[in-house]
Amino acid sequence: PQVKAFITQDIPLYHNLEMKHLPGADPELVLLSHRYEELERIPLSDMTREEINQLVQELGFYRKETPDSPVPEEFRFAPAKPPPTLLPPQVPTADKIPPERDEGEHPDL
Repeated sequence: PQVKAFITQDIPLYHNLEMKHLPGADPELVLLSHRYEELERIPLSDMTREEINQLVQELGFYRKETPDSPVPEEFRFAPAKPPPTLLPPQVPTADKIPPERDEGEHPDL
């Protein structure tokens, strides 16, 4: 009953959160990348409605006041969290920086 209340009453308030009904399947939140690649599946059966709402907001989904409320520009692509598979850019270390050439040195030599 908690998950059903979330589906019927809360999902319409979230931007970029869709419900797909699969007969006989346990309810789960499936997170997709911007390319629709599956990132993670989170089972919802044992969660309360409040826990699901908290999880969805922690994941970065924007909750509107009403289903027809406008979405602020900064949340248009929400959730805007980077995929967990991406690592932060690496700063080159001294041993990986290519040695500088003298201006007169020919690159083929």
